[in-house]
Amino acid sequence: MNRNLLIAAILIACIFNSIGLSEEKQVKAGVNYLFSYFKDNGQDGLHLAYSPDGLKWTALKNDRSFLKPQVAGMLMRDPCICRGPDGTFHMVWTSSWREKGIGIAHSKDLIKWSEQKYIPVMEHEPTAMNCWAPEIFYDSTSKKYLIYWSTTIPGRFTSTENTGDRDRGKQLNHRIYCVTTKDFQTYSRTRLFYNDGFNVIDATIIKDGDRYVMFLKDETKEPVAKKNIRIAYSEKLQGPYGHASETISPDWVEGPTALKIGDYWYLYYDGYTRHRYEGLRSKDFKNWESITDKLSFPPGTRHGTAFIVEDEILTKLL
Repeated sequence: MNRNLLIAAILIACIFNSIGLSEEKQVKAGVNYLFSYFKDNGQDGLHLAYSPDGLKWTALKNDRSFLKPQVAGMLMRDPCICRGPDGTFHMVWTSSWREKGIGIAHSKDLIKWSEQKYIPVMEHEPTAMNCWAPEIFYDSTSKKYLIYWSTTIPGRFTSTENTGDRDRGKQLNHRIYCVTTKDFQTYSRTRLFYNDGFNVIDATIIKDGDRYVMFLKDETKEPVAKKNIRIAYSEKLQGPYGHASETISPDWVEGPTALKIGDYWYLYYDGYTRHRYEGLRSKDFKNWESITDKLSFPPGTRHGTAFIVEDEILTKLL
């Protein structure tokens, strides 16, 4: 081990010790949990936090932005980061409240980023009003990336539309749409990805064994507001996904994201009306217990995505 790597290893060990990581977990310190998030309205861009246990999260770079938004509406909300098989990180985000596309950029180390681009995924829909909370997932079977998001189109799903919200761009007929790509140069035709007969936003997908699990937000407002997290399952990444479960979360939450830690799946979500991050954990996706009282996130953390990196990446970020 050269001198620089030795110093980096000592630095990581000291940090883990300072936040109370047990000896057993220090042995497994090659696994580091990161959280990408935005603050305020997303105008200052990408923020990152790290955790050794998935509970106590510490902001990196003194909670300053790692990447400023430069496309479309000049916002970087709901940043989702996925790693490809070659080690490259790919990030998509909500670039505007009212644009018909999303932002995308790429990085090898989460520090130096490619030129930001705007993907006009809903430009073919003249009345589409937004593209919110895009997520990205690599499909090892097809060797394609799946990018999916929510959009509302006036008059498309009238049974769940509340026209009183139309001027604010918040019609209650959101559905999940998607595209695929192999090279981020060309994209498939946009298609409807998930429609279970209710207003839905903030979908996120994880793989559990041979099945895919999609957490999503029921954005129903009338006659009774739901605003909570439900689950749908599929045997294939690109679906079809089944009917959504009953809610598993408290009401008035959004932006779910999940990590597998030990035997448990940890589910995090933005308790936006309570101005805090909240969470649950489960071994079987049926029996859930709250971890909210154990969680600690940087103040002002909003709608983020949890993922795993090795020591080398965390060392550079530190």
